Amino acid sequence: MTEMLNRRAFLGRSALIGCSLAASPLVTPLSFAAVPGDNRLVVIVLRGGMDGLDVVQPYGDPAFAGLRGAPALGDPEGPVDLDGYFALHPALRPLLPLWKDGQLGFVHAVSTPYRDKRSHFDGQDLLEAGLTDLGQGRSGGGWLNRVVGLQSGATAETAYAIGRDGMAILDGAAPVARWAPESDLALSPQALRLAQLVMQDDPVFSATMEQALEIADSDGDAVAVEGGRRKMLSMVKSDMQSVGRGGAETRIAEFAAKRLRADTRIASFSISGWDTHRSQDRVLARGLSRLSEAILGLQKGLGGQVWKRTTVVAVTEFGRTARRNGSDGTDHGTGGLMLLAGGALRGGRVLGDWPGLDEASLYQRRDLMPTRDLRAHLGWLLHSLYGLPLSTISQTVFPGVDMGDDPKLIL
Repeated sequence: MTEMLNRRAFLGRSALIGCSLAASPLVTPLSFAAVPGDNRLVVIVLRGGMDGLDVVQPYGDPAFAGLRGAPALGDPEGPVDLDGYFALHPALRPLLPLWKDGQLGFVHAVSTPYRDKRSHFDGQDLLEAGLTDLGQGRSGGGWLNRVVGLQSGATAETAYAIGRDGMAILDGAAPVARWAPESDLALSPQALRLAQLVMQDDPVFSATMEQALEIADSDGDAVAVEGGRRKMLSMVKSDMQSVGRGGAETRIAEFAAKRLRADTRIASFSISGWDTHRSQDRVLARGLSRLSEAILGLQKGLGGQVWKRTTVVAVTEFGRTARRNGSDGTDHGTGGLMLLAGGALRGGRVLGDWPGLDEASLYQRRDLMPTRDLRAHLGWLLHSLYGLPLSTISQTVFPGVDMGDDPKLIL
């Protein structure tokens, strides 16, 4: 059962006007689950279709230069050679220490079973549902929710989300309580008092608001704002500008790390902005910088001992076309890339059965050919981290998945 306490319901119950909520850097839904054991899993959904061929560039493939141009290896600001065949996008240079320590890895030429229509909405639905196709609709819930439901001893409040929309990956039968204000609570003293009066006899809303205030104002300062409507609207504009300048992922990582140091064992959030139809060099670099900030923020916030028990996996709904388009971008494709990080990871490797980039080897002569279901790698992670039987993974968590050989992702 899911209890959704969203912004509209909150405003309706408390009679607060819309301008009492200022925009927050926490515009990304953030979900948590508490399950037994010490291993931590962080799932980052990269919304928009990340171009894996640019993130980890297969310059050793003879056809790559003809499709994308030869990478400027050796340029201090260019791609970084990883293993003599693949090179890392320069925007991920901050993660190179993790690569050298075996705490960063990639899986190339993977995808969900989604094919051909290349719709962001359907692709993301299938990614978060973990199903073979969308014929079952969303009745099965998200695959992380099914994982939580299989864990004996999981806490009653298994997950909640902060942001504009819930994370479908944790939707489902396992109990979920969710707060989604989209904002810092920048309330005038009068509005704050009104909210407290309205909610004082409602324990669910009272607890929810307390949690929201903690997240929205984690430095402990008061959230009451003097100056009325004009001041609040000014704060909205200021906060929206701060979102555009970046830094949201650092704040999200800090809050997630705080929870993961406590009772939380699974966290999931999304980073948008990967739809690179135009000006890919600029747009992709910005997205990769945000992803790098999130991963390094988790590492710093968790500390050495917890980081050693942590695995981070970043997945996207599909890849991009092998060739660039006329707008210096790439269009929706098929085969993509998974990124893995964490102290528990057996990293320092680019995994995957590489299919080749000559035209005959491309999917429909346009996309990177997927050679393995990304759900299989997620399944092996769950098997290693939480001891889920392979039969349970292939029948319940990811119905119909072919698990294949163990990629040995975890130390």
